[in-house]
This record gives sequence, C-alpha cells and structure tokens, in this order.
Amino acid sequence: MTGFGALTHLLPAPRSLAMSTSPIDLDFNNVVVFQVVIFVFLIAVLKPLLFDPMLKVFALREERTEGARATARELEEQAGELLQRYEAELSRVHQAAAQERDRLRAETTKLEAEILNEARAAAAKIVDDGRRRIETEVNAIRFELGKQSERLAGDIATRVLGRETN
Repeated sequence: MTGFGALTHLLPAPRSLAMSTSPIDLDFNNVVVFQVVIFVFLIAVLKPLLFDPMLKVFALREERTEGARATARELEEQAGELLQRYEAELSRVHQAAAQERDRLRAETTKLEAEILNEARAAAAKIVDDGRRRIETEVNAIRFELGKQSERLAGDIATRVLGRETN
C-alpha cells in the first residue's frame, strides 16, 4: 500500500446521508435545570458582591487615568507656554544686552579717543616746551659762543700781531 490508500483505514467510516439530515436530539433533564438554577443564583449573589464593586474599581481607575492624562496635557500646555515666554524673555534680554554692549563700546571708544587726544595734546605741549627750551638754550649757547669767539679772535689777533687789538 502506497500513497493515500494506506491511510483510508484510519479515517472514520462515512455517515450515511440520512443521518446527517435528521434533527439533533437535545435531552433536557434535571442536571441542566439544576445548572441553570445555580448559574442564576451565582449571578444574583455575585453581581452586588463582586461584579458591581469590580466595575466601580475599573471605572474609577479609568477616570483617574483619564484625569491624569488630562492633567498631563494641561501641564504640557503650560510648560509649552512657559517655554515660549522664557524664550521671548531670553530674546529680549539678549537684545538689551547687545544694546548695552554697543552703548558701552561707543562710550569706551569715545573715552579712548578723548584720552588719546589729551595724551597727544600733552605730548605736543611737552614737545613744544622742549623745543622752546632747546631753542632758548641754543640761542644762549650761540650768544656765549659769539662772545667766546670774539674773545678768542682777539686773543689770536694779539698773539699773531704781538700787540693788543681793540
């Protein structure tokens, strides 16, 4: 026996066509009635003792969960608003700081220019004073040299001529 023919003895024998068209017989006896009575009794007893409290717990848990989600959504919206206000305030502070920095730079540049002008004026005054003093000293030295050169010239002339000159 090879193929599918070998397994045919394991399959149940086919039912006759007449058996499959007959109605199903249900036999209601006392056991079924007893089971229905027990079921109704348990429902009546367990509903107020077990099912209603459990449903209340489930409803309360669902309500708390939804409440927590709603609270979380509200907090998230508030956090978003706070973040926007923070960023706006931070931007305003950055602008104010930039303006203050620019103002301080302008003041510093102005002060630096004033200090440089004062230093240049002081240096120019010192240089002018020094030039005048040098010019005065040079004139004094020239005058003194002129006197000495006249005296030397007279001394040289006296030595060369061998007599005093006027």
